[in-house]
Order: sequence, then structure tokens, then C-alpha cells
Amino acid sequence: MSKPIVAVIGRPNVGKSTFFNVLAGERISIVDDTPGVTRDRVYAESDWRGRRFSIVDTGGIEPNTNDSILRQMRDQAYIAIETADVIVFLVDLKTGLTADDQDIAALLRKSGKPVVLTVNKADHPGQLPAEAYEFYNLGLGEIYTVSAAHRLGFGELLDAVYSYFPPEDDDHEYDERIRIAVIGRPNAGKSSLINRMLGEDRTLVSDQPGTTRDAIDSDLDNQYGRYTLIDTAGLRKKSRIEDSVEKYSMIRSLAAVDRSSVCLIMIDAEKGVTEQDTKVAGYAHNSGKASILVVNKWDLIEKETGTLERFSRDVKEKFSFMLYAPVLFVSAKTGQRINGLYQLINEVHEQSRRRLTTGLLNDVINDAVAMVPTPQDKGRHLRIYYATQVGTSPPQIALFINDSDLMHFSYERYLENQLRKSFGFKGNPVWFLLRPKNKD
Repeated sequence: MSKPIVAVIGRPNVGKSTFFNVLAGERISIVDDTPGVTRDRVYAESDWRGRRFSIVDTGGIEPNTNDSILRQMRDQAYIAIETADVIVFLVDLKTGLTADDQDIAALLRKSGKPVVLTVNKADHPGQLPAEAYEFYNLGLGEIYTVSAAHRLGFGELLDAVYSYFPPEDDDHEYDERIRIAVIGRPNAGKSSLINRMLGEDRTLVSDQPGTTRDAIDSDLDNQYGRYTLIDTAGLRKKSRIEDSVEKYSMIRSLAAVDRSSVCLIMIDAEKGVTEQDTKVAGYAHNSGKASILVVNKWDLIEKETGTLERFSRDVKEKFSFMLYAPVLFVSAKTGQRINGLYQLINEVHEQSRRRLTTGLLNDVINDAVAMVPTPQDKGRHLRIYYATQVGTSPPQIALFINDSDLMHFSYERYLENQLRKSFGFKGNPVWFLLRPKNKD
């Protein structure tokens, strides 16, 4: 299931960015006393009571402004409201209830989304000061007090937010399907591929980059299996993102990766591999997703002897951090190799869920150590006591060792290669979790 999305909403300068940074666990949003400093939504992850969730910081809403920048900030916040599972409405105890607060509250009531009314800048979080009672006039129910600047009062608040999260197992049919996120640069042919796979024009197709504004889910059942196809807006460099709606499309694309089982990373054959392609793939890689590099528009490339091999080498070189990902050359327009794409999707998805017995895994690790001894430092050798698989999607291998400082990344890569020779894990990253003896 996808991670719940929590949007932090409020008028400018009520402490949203400080509040966001506390939840994110690091200083992500810029914090400043000047209203409107956060102009773009900022996306991060947090967790509470063992449940991961996404948080979105927004620019402050000024409902009646005519200023173009503030209007864009308002539009972004509106979109965040529409797509959030839970909304934290932040108000300022020091300033008190304002007309803008009342206008925002009216907007939130119309949205029908769960709202957690949070009064920031309270000196004694957990206790409701007399000044806070006026916020009951907003008609949003229970009030929670926090001090974002001093990181106080967040436990009770997060319990309230958590209570609105959708159940993790509320859709068994959805979980049975292979969830496929089609991601990549704008105009790489993502919507065309979706339409070809569905056999109909379910998503809007245009030569204008950025036509698809939101993530769109389409269920597909065929002779190859059961799938949910997630079309997403193209990811592009932040410096190129000017339209406020498009800015949120990027966030939705990243969220689509989070809730996917397999990522199809679309590459435009005419334009070749670009830096932005590798960044898009990097997000899927870091998220541990099974991935396939799909080179589209192959029908438009003038062929000669060795064309495919040269392009394949270039792709592998540019995506050297994910050599495990298979490369498939297709044409969404003509349908070339689309049937083969289903078979590849099924294969990498099955590999992502593969489980190894501890005995078999340790046999391979021991053989690898016998062929290439473990690294050493100042006379101390790395010792691998045993290994066990602790997770799937992606495959996660716990290595119980004597000292993590002795594990060099090159040796970790060597062990990964040995596992791949024996077990495959095609299309999937392999995560090693080091468990040093001198630590819990």
C-alpha cells in the first residue's frame, strides 16, 4: 500500500516549515520570519508508531491575495489539500484567530478531508491556554497545541494524525496486482505506453511536455497477469519547473514510485540518455524498487549494424549504479516488443519477492569469502559470522560481522555480484544490512 500523505496547511508565518522540519527529522524547509519564504511544496518522509508516511510542506495560503507569487503558493496548497489523506491545519497562538484562518477553515471543511487543528507557539504544549479557545470557532473539532520551535507536544498530535491513516491492508485485490509506475522525463512517451498496454486512449497524449498533470491508476488484466498501471507527470529539473501545478506533479511522481512494485523508467531514444534520466532512475534505485529501463521511440531511430549494441552500452554506462536493471527497446506507437515487456515485468517482480534459505545463502557467502578473502585494516580482518535474508522487495540481507568499519564498499559489491550469479535478483537492488558484533 502507498504511504499516507500528510499536508501541512496554514497562512504565512505560522511556523509550518519549522513544524515540517521537526517531523522530517532534519532541516529541509527554509525557516525564516519573512512571510512566504516557503514558496514550493517540500516533500519528505517520517514515521510514527511503525507507520511510514509522507509529509508535504506548503507555502502559506492567503485566500484573497492578488499578488502573483502568493497566488501560486495558494494554488499549490489547494492541490496539496486535494491529494492529502490527512491535513494538519497550523494556526498561531501568538497572533490569534484571523480572518484568513477562518477562510482556510471553510476551505478545509469543504474538502471533506480529516483535519487536525494544531495551535503552534504554545509555551506549555498539552495544556490548552485560554487564548486557544477562540480557535474552536473554526468548527474543526479537537485542538492540539505544540511548540515547533522547541519540539514539544508532538506525541499527542501525531497520535491524532495516525488515527486518520487508511488501514495498511484495506485493499487485498490492489495488493495482489503488480503496481507499475511509469516514470521519466516529460514527453518520453509514458502516456503513449500506458495507452498501448491498455489498448485504448485512457490517458491524454500530446507532444506538449507535461501534459499529464497527475498520477493516474488504471487496472489491467490480460493473459500475462493482473496489473495496476500508474501514469505520472514527467520529472524535470527544479529550475525548469515554473507552473505551480507542474511542481506538484513532480511530488506525485515520486509518491507513485513509493507505492509501486515495479518502475518502468522511460528513456527517449531520439534524445538519448540524459542526466535527468539518471536522476529519475536514482530515486527508484534508492527506494529499492524493481526497475526496467525502457528505451521508447526505437522505431524512429535509423538503424545500422551495431546500433542497438552501442545504445545498450551507453545506457549501461550512464546507469552504472543499477546494472541489475534490464534494458528493453520498444515503440509505444507501433507496439514493438510490448508483449515482451509484460514478461519482463513479471520476472523482475517475482525476483523482488524471492526468499533464500539461510543455509543456502551462507553456502554462497562462505564460498565467496574462500575465493576472495575479506578486507583487513591494521592487521584486523573482517569476519562474516553468518548471513540471513530479513526482507524482500528489495531483497535485504543481514550480515552479522565483527566490525562494520572493516567492510569496504568494493567488497560489498563483490558479495552482491556473487549472490546475483547464484540467485539472479534480476531488476532489483540488493540491500546489505550490517550487524556488527559490538552493537545491538
